[in-house]
Amino acid sequence: MSSKKKQSFLGGTAVLASAVVIVKLIGAVYKVPLNNILGEVGKTYFDTAYLIYNFLNILATAGLPLAISKLTSQAHTQGRENEKRKIFRTAIWLFFFLGLAGSGLMFFGAARLAAFESNPMAAQAIRALAPAVFCVCLLACMRGYTQGQGNMTPTAVSQVLEALCKVGIGLPLAWYLLKRTGGDMANVAAGAIFGVSAGTILSVCFLVLYMLSHRNRSRSLDVPPGGGTILRQVLAIGIPITLGNSALGIINLIDTKIVMGRLQSALLLSEVEAAALNGQYRMAMDMPNMVSSFVYPVTMSLIPFAAAAMAQRDHAKADRIISSAFRLIAVLAIPAGIGLSVLSTPIMVLMLPRRREAALAAGPHLQILGLATIFICLMILTNAILQTYGREKLPIFTVVAGGVTKIVMNYILVGNPDVNIHGAPISTLCCYLVVVGLNLFFVWKYSPQKPRYLQIFAKPVIASILMGGAAWAVCGFVSRALSKGHSAYGANAAAVFCGILAGVLVYGVLVIALRILRAEDLRSIPHGQKITKILRLK
Repeated sequence: MSSKKKQSFLGGTAVLASAVVIVKLIGAVYKVPLNNILGEVGKTYFDTAYLIYNFLNILATAGLPLAISKLTSQAHTQGRENEKRKIFRTAIWLFFFLGLAGSGLMFFGAARLAAFESNPMAAQAIRALAPAVFCVCLLACMRGYTQGQGNMTPTAVSQVLEALCKVGIGLPLAWYLLKRTGGDMANVAAGAIFGVSAGTILSVCFLVLYMLSHRNRSRSLDVPPGGGTILRQVLAIGIPITLGNSALGIINLIDTKIVMGRLQSALLLSEVEAAALNGQYRMAMDMPNMVSSFVYPVTMSLIPFAAAAMAQRDHAKADRIISSAFRLIAVLAIPAGIGLSVLSTPIMVLMLPRRREAALAAGPHLQILGLATIFICLMILTNAILQTYGREKLPIFTVVAGGVTKIVMNYILVGNPDVNIHGAPISTLCCYLVVVGLNLFFVWKYSPQKPRYLQIFAKPVIASILMGGAAWAVCGFVSRALSKGHSAYGANAAAVFCGILAGVLVYGVLVIALRILRAEDLRSIPHGQKITKILRLK
């Protein structure tokens, strides 16, 4: 690969990574007021619809866009313009009909889908998301086509547009319906989630205009293969990847069905009562999801270098890169997870000022899910490492093993009156423990140079525990000191801020003192040498 191509590749990775960070930050801005508007019941309706949408989205777009990107990239590199255009024309019809089928299923089958999830009141929210399935399919095709030509900017811009629409349309509409309907949470959830549909519609319009204005009209003499041949190639590449990625989506759908079903059948709760309890758990789950989403840019930056080293049979270099990836994730994920756990209830109260009772109920869930955050982040990293080693199928089996654990434990624990909804976060923690345990074993088994897990994780764990103790102590002290003469919310906010600040300071000192993060770890990522100079790590 030439220097120019390599720089182009790294630039594309940086564009996508930056877009992910921006989208997740916008998502955080979206989720905090959204949860305050929806409350526990509305949150369950919203998440039920979103889980169904996400599953259909994965089925349609997980592997097929990658196949289009790969085939387009091959044709683009070899200058076969006619074949490149034929790939897009064939693929766009495939995605058109997939999107049409998915949207039709969500719109006309909304009541049955909601009933399957033991949550009939979510039907309106499901129906409001129907247009998004069709649009996302078209987006996936266009994104795969532009990425195959080495252009990541259209994907990044369209993702940011989607996120902005959720905030700019979904939140105001949810607030308006909350006032207009007098608190009909089924309608409010539908309004909030329509922002997702509006975002996908705007993104499709942007990409269509972009592709029309940047269309390559140059003539080419190559003779492309038939549409049937191209379709078979797309399906042969895309279907295995889709099956692997859809496993967790299926598990989450079944998980929600079991939780809602057991709360109603075993504990004899009404649908609204069950939705309220499930909503408390789902609110707590938002925090680990936000933290883990920032792991993807790290893996996007690090894993391509490891793959290149493996291709060159430079196993020592690949081992250094992968060890650096583990250390970086450990430095980020372990303190974040422990911090969420020790400050769980104060954080939930801070995030839900209008829903204090729900926040207090969600706090114990986050205490457990904070620990699960660590394993979610490690799962993302180890899945990427196994894919780098050419073991793409193993994550399918490990996720299924974790999913079965989650489903069985949910059925037993949630149906127990002494545990009820608290069984959901426990089963989630155990699920990711199983997945990460298996993934770590397979990474060790297939690594040319065996990773030293104790050496990688011991210091970050010790530093994070000390950090957690400092954050907990400072937060509690400030909260008690300000409990008189200040508003309860203001005192809690100040306590959380001081606790986090104390934790960060303690952890920062320990990272330096224990030499947890080394200069070679930063050199493994794009522009890492610049970061090393700024931090003066030796």
